[in-house]
Amino acid sequence: MSDGASYILLVDDDPSNLFLLEALLRSHGYSTQSAKSGLEALAIARTEQPSMILLDVMMPGMDGFEVCRELRADTQLQATPVIFLTALADEQSHLMGLQVMGDDYFTKPVDQRLLLTKVASTLQLQQFRDVQGQANLAKPVSAQPTENGQVPKELEHQDETVEQVSEALLDKLRLFVPDQLLSRIAPAGLDSIQVGNATEAEVTILFSDIREFTAIAESQPASETFDWLNAFFKRMDEAIKTHHGFIDKYLGDAIMAVFDRPHQHAQDALTAAIAMQQTLSEFNRGRTRFNLEDPIRIGIGIHTGLAIIGTLGSEQRMDSTVIGDVVNTAARLEELTKFYGCSVLLSESVIDQLQQPELFNFKWLDCVAPRGKQQQSNLYQLLGMQMPACPGTHCEVVS
Repeated sequence: MSDGASYILLVDDDPSNLFLLEALLRSHGYSTQSAKSGLEALAIARTEQPSMILLDVMMPGMDGFEVCRELRADTQLQATPVIFLTALADEQSHLMGLQVMGDDYFTKPVDQRLLLTKVASTLQLQQFRDVQGQANLAKPVSAQPTENGQVPKELEHQDETVEQVSEALLDKLRLFVPDQLLSRIAPAGLDSIQVGNATEAEVTILFSDIREFTAIAESQPASETFDWLNAFFKRMDEAIKTHHGFIDKYLGDAIMAVFDRPHQHAQDALTAAIAMQQTLSEFNRGRTRFNLEDPIRIGIGIHTGLAIIGTLGSEQRMDSTVIGDVVNTAARLEELTKFYGCSVLLSESVIDQLQQPELFNFKWLDCVAPRGKQQQSNLYQLLGMQMPACPGTHCEVVS
C-alpha cells in the first residue's frame, strides 16, 4: 500500500468524515485507506498491516470498541496504534476506550492540530519500539566475543544503536512521566517497569482548578480554549518545576502537583502556590490575545501526608499515579476555596511540616471536616510570603 511508516487506516461509516480525514492526512504526507465498517476495517488491516488506525466508535454492526478488541487479540495487529475519533463525549465511553487498550480518544469535532501532533508522535514512538524490539532480539549476540576476545565492530555499532534508542524512548517517556516518578516506578531502568511497583513517601499535594472554566469554554471555539489552556498549563508547569515539584496529572482544567523533596516538600508547595499566582497575573495581562474578556482565576488546595507512588492497572494497560488520603484531602481543600472566597487554602498538616514557617503569612479560617471526611481539621488561608532576599518587602498572593 505504501511505506509501512506512514500508512494510516481510517474507519468511519460517514463518507464525509472519511473525506475530510483523508484530505487532512494526505496533505501532511501520509498514505491512507478507508473502511466504512468494522468488518471491512479488520479485513483490510489483516491484509495491509497499517501503521495506525483512526477508528470511529458508533458504526452499524461491529462498533469501534469491538474492532479494537479484535485487533488486540490478533498477534499480528495487537501492537498497532489505535486512536478513537468519536462523537461520544461521556466518561463511560472514554473509559471503555481505555479498557479496550486504545492509544487515545478524541471527541468530535476534533482539533486538527492536536490530532496531527498525536499521529506524528505516536508513529515516531512506534518506530522507536520497533527498532528497540529488533535490537533486543540481536543484543545477546553482541555479548559474544570473537576467538581473539574482541567484539565485532558491527555488533559494537548495534549496541550503540540500542543505547541510542533506549535514550530516545526515555526522553519520550519523560513527556508523560516526570523523572521523580520514573525513579520510583523504574528503579532499574525502563525494563523494570511493572504493575505494582510502588513506594510510600510523605509528600505535599497541590490541587489547582480554574474557576468558571465551563462558562469560558462555552463562550469561545474549542480551538481557542485549547490554545490558551496549553499556554496557561505551560506557565503553571514552570512555576511548579522551579520549586521542586512535578505535575502528576492534568484533569481537564485542573492540575495535580506533587512535592516530595525530603523535609522541604511543604515549603516547596507553598512557594510554588505563590509563584503560580504571580504567573497567573502575568498571563492575565496578555489574555486578550486568547480572546479572553475576563481574567482567569484559580483556586489552590494544599495538604501534606503519606502517599503511595507507583504503577496501577494491568499488565496490558498501566499508569503511574499517586494514591492516598493526602490526594483526596488536597482536592477537597481546593473545592473549599470557593466557599471561603480565597485563592489558596491549606491544612494544618502543611504548616506543621514547614522548616521556616516564619517566611509565610497565614490566616486561620475555620475548623471543619472536608466533604467525605470524618475528622475535622484547621484550615488556613495563605496570604503571602516574607521574601528573605528582600528584607522589608512583602509578597502577597493575588486573589
